[in-house]
Amino acid sequence: MRSSSQAVVTDIEVIEDFSSSAKCDEGFLRVRRLRCQNRRADGTASKVYRVDVVDRPRLDAVSVLVYRRGASGLEVLTRMNLRPAAYFRRGKEMTVPDGATYLRVEEIVAGLLEPEDKGEQGLRHRAAEEVREEAGFEVKPEEIQLLGAGFFVAPGILSEKIFPAAVDVTGKDQGTPKGDGSPLEEGTHLQWRPIRELLAMCRRGEVPDAKTELSILRLLAEQA
Repeated sequence: MRSSSQAVVTDIEVIEDFSSSAKCDEGFLRVRRLRCQNRRADGTASKVYRVDVVDRPRLDAVSVLVYRRGASGLEVLTRMNLRPAAYFRRGKEMTVPDGATYLRVEEIVAGLLEPEDKGEQGLRHRAAEEVREEAGFEVKPEEIQLLGAGFFVAPGILSEKIFPAAVDVTGKDQGTPKGDGSPLEEGTHLQWRPIRELLAMCRRGEVPDAKTELSILRLLAEQA
């Protein structure tokens, strides 16, 4: 197991909640509050209704299933990341209480696409950069395997698509991930898990990350 930081984070403290004074179009996430109307083929229209749309500064992202071939089969590299949005579920009424705190969420490598990342070559380039930054492996863009089309996580509110990819790092030396210096990367842990064990953990809710489960399923389908 590797760690990008030795800091042990035990809590995330809210210093200020400035939601009531913040503008919708500033910050890491931009909320567009719209009034919309459905236009129908017969020329009629629905009543006016409200729609909230959440955009990132960079529209889409790429995820990378970093894997290697070992004596027991395929193994996948995961990261334990601080995830405030999941953590702040605590204290809220849940339909299905699970007792988890979600200070950290286990997931695969991922990162936002930059404006210069265009087309499939752009996806491969950004995926290789994220693998170097978050996993410590030097890979070439042409080594990146695209796992089909991008997908929405929550299309009712989020405009973001995630484009899944994978890369085989069998036999490659792993360096120390440099990360991006964000406090959200404090105490990030990396570990290898057998691919089917990880899939089972996703289905049991122990790894509650959709891109991880979907990427595993797509990789296994391609290798079947």
